[in-house]
Amino acid sequence: MGKVFVSWSGGKESCLACYRAAAGGLKVSYLANMVTEDGKHSRTHGLSARILKLQSQAMGIPLVQRQATWQSYESEFKKMVGELKQEGIEGGVFGDIDLDEHREWVERVCRETGITPHQPLWGESQTEILRDFINSGFKAVIVATRADQLGEEWLGRKIDMDFFTRITELGRTRNITPCGETGEYHTLVIDGPLFQNRMELTQTRKVLRDGHWFLEVLDAALRAK
Repeated sequence: MGKVFVSWSGGKESCLACYRAAAGGLKVSYLANMVTEDGKHSRTHGLSARILKLQSQAMGIPLVQRQATWQSYESEFKKMVGELKQEGIEGGVFGDIDLDEHREWVERVCRETGITPHQPLWGESQTEILRDFINSGFKAVIVATRADQLGEEWLGRKIDMDFFTRITELGRTRNITPCGETGEYHTLVIDGPLFQNRMELTQTRKVLRDGHWFLEVLDAALRAK
């Protein structure tokens, strides 16, 4: 059973990829997350680095965070992989679905760092991925939206079958992808089969920044399941 890290955003795809990797026999030893140069927010979803640490605590899987600018992202990511290899890591798990440039980046970086890439969601229908995430028992909320596509009223909305119905309708009328793969929305997973404790968001606020709405999580707590 190979030891792997999961490229971690805190959202539904990286979580489902982690779940499938573990179910397939890989040993998930670390969650790997890139953060802003000040160390305060995740690079991809703008989530608080502190909240992601709490999430990893809830899952019982150690989180490794590396600060980077967009310009230094790849070099810092490779350094992080090099350090994880010294801990016996042989592969990386990624939650990409259908963006070719993402897959090409993953395969190249893994090749250059000498690890095996695993992409358990790749090529699957976004509708089926979203349905599987919900049916597997995961709980998530929307924490970011592109303001020109989904308004602030979507922030905090639960990812459930009501959401599934609404977002697939919007896919037909407004060309919004079911999983938000082109940045329409981002999520934070707060509970599910990988979690030892559930997360409760106890204090939040809505902020508009750079054309995106964010649900800033000011405080959260772990609760027994």
